[in-house]
Amino acid sequence: MKTHYSVSDYLLDRLAQCGIEHLFGVPGDYNLQFLDHVIDNPHLRWVGCANELNAAYAADGYARCRGAGALLTTYGVGELSALNGIAGSYAEYLPVIHIVGAPRLEVQHARALVHHSLGDGEFDHFMRIGAEISVAHASLTAQNACGEIDRVLCEALSQRRPGYLVLPSDVALMPASAPENTLMLEPDFASPQRLEAFRHAAQALLGQSGCVTLLADFLALRFGLQPLLRQWMREAPLAHATMMMGKGLFNEQGEGFVGTYCARASAPELRHTVEDADVTLCVGVRFTDALTAGFTHQLDMKKVIDVQPAAVRVGEHWFSGIPMAQAVEVLYQLCRGRAQVQGLNALQPPPLPACDSDMLEQRTLWQTVQDFLRPRDILVVDQGTASFGAVALRLPEESSFIVQPLWGSIGFSLPAAYGAQTACPDRRVVLIVGDGAAQLTIQELGSMIRDGLRPIVLLLNNDGYTVERAIHGPQQRYNDIARWNWTEVAGALSVEGKAQSWRVSETAQFKAALEKAATCQSLSLIEVMMPKHDIPDMLAVLTRTLAEQLAPES
Repeated sequence: MKTHYSVSDYLLDRLAQCGIEHLFGVPGDYNLQFLDHVIDNPHLRWVGCANELNAAYAADGYARCRGAGALLTTYGVGELSALNGIAGSYAEYLPVIHIVGAPRLEVQHARALVHHSLGDGEFDHFMRIGAEISVAHASLTAQNACGEIDRVLCEALSQRRPGYLVLPSDVALMPASAPENTLMLEPDFASPQRLEAFRHAAQALLGQSGCVTLLADFLALRFGLQPLLRQWMREAPLAHATMMMGKGLFNEQGEGFVGTYCARASAPELRHTVEDADVTLCVGVRFTDALTAGFTHQLDMKKVIDVQPAAVRVGEHWFSGIPMAQAVEVLYQLCRGRAQVQGLNALQPPPLPACDSDMLEQRTLWQTVQDFLRPRDILVVDQGTASFGAVALRLPEESSFIVQPLWGSIGFSLPAAYGAQTACPDRRVVLIVGDGAAQLTIQELGSMIRDGLRPIVLLLNNDGYTVERAIHGPQQRYNDIARWNWTEVAGALSVEGKAQSWRVSETAQFKAALEKAATCQSLSLIEVMMPKHDIPDMLAVLTRTLAEQLAPES
């Protein structure tokens, strides 16, 4: 029973002030006493995961829905297992707080050869590793605990990247004073002179332009610009698109939305709208290989205004120290003063490829999924056939799209869906994951069933690593996986909860299973039998490009 206010309580209260209501993780002897405080805390709920990697993925999915997430691991073995997931959060700008329960300070000072260490008396090996994938890190002591907690949390929130806290088991119990004020992030504003210089340069470029297109991506989501961008498209609409990581940023049913841009893998009309505009406004965009079909984008940088988190480029001129929100507000006001563009209502995203096959294949799969989606859905897709098929969907209003194409760790989507459903229990989560990816993280299905969550899981069974087959080695056994009885897996992972499962191979069966899943009061898993070598059209372009780039020079 808690007898005094401690460092543990201070940390938990600060997490709650960040909007974090759930702490994912795995118990270990170095964090058990801290966990007692978690259980007693009225504002946070403990969410036990099957392993630390899954906990990191779940915290990442949670952060994508709630703005920040947190996980708890034990020292050494636990924290290292989680680092792959934390690295993904770092690459894709998610403020996930990683708390590591560590040996007592006296043990560390004595250089004792304790379990979970490397047996050399050194205790900062793993913090040095964690520091590489966090924007702020600290090892807490009685003297620095509250100040360092505040510093790390503020840095993580302001930069939208992970923070790392080592919490020795004795420090966790040391007395502290409750915070008197909420965490305050330092306001970030550009100097009036610099902002005016940017405004002048942008106005000069826009003034010479007839056709302007807006291309926005994931950094606009991470830095909270979705409301402003949507208001802009309502009041002063332009032709606009996202890239895969930012899909769901705009209302994809709205006037002027032209689709999800993937460079050479895009439909010709979409590519023309983005690449051949007189000016392309890029907001929060990063041109990575997976997003651009192997860097096949063709944008004249002299005609691009590129808004990044701390700088803006107008043509070839950079303006540093301008926050994204201020830069977007300037562009919004400049575009409001332009004449309304005619014919925007004629612009439409490319339609899905037509197919009326009775048997399931990529084209019938995605057309059926398109018809199944509804407003406010959270669609979570794994990297590979799932993501490159789903990218062509036109999302219903107020829907969200979770994907990890930059870090690209297969298996991410299943625990991320767990985190997303935990963050938003009132929204429907639809998870689409391949059989190869699912085998990496399938244990978290049991956690979802235990917690009474009801996501709809579409498991694409194409008998192995189909993306790798398309790139290289289509018949090689390294692209094979063990064949599982997927319709039995969900039930086997819980003796208390219930789950419904179906296996389908025909389009009519798939539609019928989806109708049942839509009204099911438990987790639903639909095993979708797919041709072994069938891939989405967009992925075919990417894999050809990657295969060409990997081929040895002649």
